[in-house]
Amino acid sequence: MADEKGDGLALAIHHTTTNERHLVDEALEDTDINNNTSARIKNPLAGIHHDTLMRDVEEFAQEYSLTEITPLLKKGALVAQNPGEFESVEGLDDDERECLRNEVVHKWRQPKALYLTVILCSVGAAVQGWDQTGSNGANLSFPVEFGIPDSDSSDPNYERNLWLVGLVNSAPYIASAFLGCWLSDPLNNYFGRRGTIFFSAVFCLLSVIGSACTQNWWELFICRLLLGIGMGSKASTVPIYAAENVPALIRGGLVMSWQMWTAFGIFLGFCANLAVYDVGRIAWRLQLGSAFIPAVPLVIGIFFCPESPRWLMKKGRYVEAYKSLLRLRNHKLQAARDLYYVHAQLMIEHRIIGSTNYAQRIVELFTIPRVRRATLASFTVMIAQQMCGINIIAFYSSSVFSQAGASNLTALLASFGFGLVNFVFAFPAVWTIDTFGRRALLLFTFPNMAWCLLAAGFCFYIPDDNRAHLGCIAFFVFLFAAFYSPGEGPVPFTYSAEVFPLSHREVGMAWAVATCLFWAAVLSLTWPRMVAAMTPTGAFGFYAALNVTAFIIIFLWVPETKQRTLEELDYVFAVPTRQHMSYHCKESIPYFLGRYIAMNKSAELKPLYTFEKVQSDASRSASVVQFQSEKRGHS
Repeated sequence: MADEKGDGLALAIHHTTTNERHLVDEALEDTDINNNTSARIKNPLAGIHHDTLMRDVEEFAQEYSLTEITPLLKKGALVAQNPGEFESVEGLDDDERECLRNEVVHKWRQPKALYLTVILCSVGAAVQGWDQTGSNGANLSFPVEFGIPDSDSSDPNYERNLWLVGLVNSAPYIASAFLGCWLSDPLNNYFGRRGTIFFSAVFCLLSVIGSACTQNWWELFICRLLLGIGMGSKASTVPIYAAENVPALIRGGLVMSWQMWTAFGIFLGFCANLAVYDVGRIAWRLQLGSAFIPAVPLVIGIFFCPESPRWLMKKGRYVEAYKSLLRLRNHKLQAARDLYYVHAQLMIEHRIIGSTNYAQRIVELFTIPRVRRATLASFTVMIAQQMCGINIIAFYSSSVFSQAGASNLTALLASFGFGLVNFVFAFPAVWTIDTFGRRALLLFTFPNMAWCLLAAGFCFYIPDDNRAHLGCIAFFVFLFAAFYSPGEGPVPFTYSAEVFPLSHREVGMAWAVATCLFWAAVLSLTWPRMVAAMTPTGAFGFYAALNVTAFIIIFLWVPETKQRTLEELDYVFAVPTRQHMSYHCKESIPYFLGRYIAMNKSAELKPLYTFEKVQSDASRSASVVQFQSEKRGHS
């Protein structure tokens, strides 16, 4: 298969050194990453004798044409072997020790190339958000322009028109779910992360310009299908690209920029809708076409960013991977350490999962236990984003507020307010997603979103002529957005981009995003008809109940991933799902009831995982704190 021949990781396993094979076999004997019943998160280098590790590094450097940096790779391997005790590693100079301390003390002090990468990923997210909201404002006028008005229930074609408007709105999500997302794996395989992002940005640029020039509803439908191809492949690749480039300690805070800047794109889209609302019949064309603006810098800027080191390693291009890491890390020691540590884990991962083609990888999402658990968890967080109901507001807020009695201008202003709240309240997640964690944010925000939607629905019972009618509906919708933005907003794409092993990361992310966008298509298609059949109160109540359901499945099926390297997550997702469910039902629930209901301050929660000398271990922080204390003591 061409897919296999081009895979450098598949070839690399046949050229592993004697010591590497020993490393892999020892790791597999110690902890099974398909069935990690001991819940141990293990460093693959831990326990290897010093001389053995040094010989292994020498052979690794020889095999991958890295002999010029062999001494640096040796020091990097020793640091990676026991991250919590880097102060005692022999051979490190003061500058190298200081750079390792700064990883903990100044973790946000990163190279310009890393922040450039994050900025371009953020622009890609803004494109996604703006693409979503152009149709929101256009919904007020394009149906009339194309002879499919959906606001007059006495129209004999009213039912047909409702479905057609829903079909046009759902077109990008249909194309994303069934084509765009699944193209991301072969595109990534042949063109890399940057090439795939460029491809998707071109589609997003040209299709929205085409949408603005359409003359009937089916031309608009086709243009929005083409937009969906770009949206799907971009949404499946950008979070992966960010996750693979960012250090573990701040990965959540930077990768969640996808959702935060998607929210910013939604906000900009609402701004554009307002700016051109009163220009006459072409308003909806400008509202749809304006989304080309953020796509231009994405098309131009993406190749100024370094390629993903992990993708280059997957292709066997280790020299290029090291050069890429040099741009993404503050010090060459960090680059050498990460190169060797990731390689060691990838060798283990590859022995477990093997070499497969595209069709096999799709099947293995459901057949390999470690991958299947990631598939279930990513499915859960992604479908929960649609279950929470956020996109009924993102797609149809202008229509919702119009049904609440607002004029077109007032509806657009209220939608602008929603977009602003959605963006501003995403900022706390930059810090909380890596401290409180992904799972904790979801479990806190879902119950609050449920009662907000329920309250908004009941506000429709307030008489239309009462000024509180529209104000209360808008208030609870804004409050709903405020709870959504730091939780279910940033978590799904951040989470799904990190949970799959490298071998299945593209197809796994494609599955996750396809899940999200397929149900977004269902929501977009059915919402107009649902409101007509159930009334706004019934429809909002329906989604409030889905929030409660989402809370339950997240509690049972979503493991925590904060501050773990991408390779360490192999061990997290090796823990059987039934063991994870049993732990939270038997340990977490009694702890919560005892600590926060019975107010028993002595209640303790037994940890599920045991961490053994891993890179993201808290012992690194302890080591730095101890050094600083000793330094102050001598001064």
